[in-house]
Amino acid sequence: MLQVQAVSKAFGQTRALSEVSFEAQGGEVHALLGENGAGKSTLMKILAGALPLDQGSMALGGDSFAPSNPSEARRRGVAIVYQEPQLCPDLTVAENILLGVEPARLGVIDRSALRAHAVKALERVVAGVERQPIRPDMLVAELPAGDRQLVAIARALGQASPRVLILDEPTSSLTAHDVDRLFDAIGQLRDRGLCILYISHFLEEVVRIADRFTVLRDGCVVGKGAIEGASMTEVVRLMVGQNVDDLFPRSERERGEVLLSLDDLAGRVKPVAASLQLHAGEVVGIAGLVGAGRTELLRTIFGLDPVRSGEIRVGAYSGPASPTKRLAQGLGLLSEDRKGEGLAAGMTIADNLTLSKLTDLGPAGLVLPSRQRAQAAHWIERLNLRCQGPEQRVADLSGGNQQKVALARLLYHDVEVLLLDEPTRGIDVKSRAEVYRVIDELAARGRGLLVVSSYLPELLGVCDRIAVMRRGRLGAARPVAELSQHGLLMEATGA
Repeated sequence: MLQVQAVSKAFGQTRALSEVSFEAQGGEVHALLGENGAGKSTLMKILAGALPLDQGSMALGGDSFAPSNPSEARRRGVAIVYQEPQLCPDLTVAENILLGVEPARLGVIDRSALRAHAVKALERVVAGVERQPIRPDMLVAELPAGDRQLVAIARALGQASPRVLILDEPTSSLTAHDVDRLFDAIGQLRDRGLCILYISHFLEEVVRIADRFTVLRDGCVVGKGAIEGASMTEVVRLMVGQNVDDLFPRSERERGEVLLSLDDLAGRVKPVAASLQLHAGEVVGIAGLVGAGRTELLRTIFGLDPVRSGEIRVGAYSGPASPTKRLAQGLGLLSEDRKGEGLAAGMTIADNLTLSKLTDLGPAGLVLPSRQRAQAAHWIERLNLRCQGPEQRVADLSGGNQQKVALARLLYHDVEVLLLDEPTRGIDVKSRAEVYRVIDELAARGRGLLVVSSYLPELLGVCDRIAVMRRGRLGAARPVAELSQHGLLMEATGA
């Protein structure tokens, strides 16, 4: 179906792709794997018509394929769904699916035809998938993340008749239950003969859904083959260029005093009821579906959202709190929205690390640049942050290194309790392994960590205990040895 032959692409002196070749067939899911910066995004943009290739050739269905723009790529049969679905939240599902290609009669949008086309596109994606119905007249803003992803795929299918569908990190914001439903939809599309290029950092998902794989590293193809029988350890080695011996390291941890205590806590809307104790030297995970109230729980603890009833005790303090007071008490939050809330992307690494605590950087309120750079250099080395130096802009870092900057800012504050909301979302395998190492080191040094994640293998790998949140209510935290991925999912869904 799709042939890519010796494709190369450079940006100035930087070579993004070097003689990349692979083939993908109709009726298969072909996984494209590699770390951030491996060249996957550049290759996808070339296939989708957003970038021209410099050298090499491509063919689609036996015919030469060299789209000069995304519209031509769609007309020729290649559609792409990006990691963050590019939907208009204030428009209906039907309006989003046919945005820009609305059926019209005498210059006026034909609403009945619009609805009929949308129903047909949705049916191609969700037929036979167990879920609540997606109505064409629903606003996209009212849909959960999993349904928005399905609508984005329906739009890709509804605006053309693609032979190749590119899915870029389609599960990065989904719960395990939503992933299952998405995979049901992908499986049906594959069975109908569609060629699906699947980009993901989650190898467990790739094993479940893909038929074959191609690994990119530093712009080159370093491995390819069938998923069945492939060694995932070897695939990871190909991706990162070295062995990742233990993705979830576990040092000796000594459980100490209670650092954080919640007693029947209720927030403005969520949480409804949450009781928990977090000890020094332990990692406690919070599992649950999107919308269960996990993020709201962390925001309420940190003082961003109001407390309606109940009690939060940080160490010996149990009174009202703001984020400033929480930091002073030794509690910090890593937001799930690292770009919107966690970092000032236009500022330097040094500024991001020290902006909320300048008192140690000079006398009488002055900031000595040499001290600021020294602090930044210390954390760059400690967290193995790959960058050009303290003065590099955060916006120019990879997702994994941006996450390390956000973590380093909490560590610079020397907090005792860390609230981590989706700490590895959107980062590659090697960066995730490094974040897990940091979590393990912090627990071994007596810190207490409360971790929210939609990725259940991650919670089972890094945590000592896990509590499940469902409809705003937090269950009891139980030892990981008593839990399984299936059991956590069943509890989260109420099955």
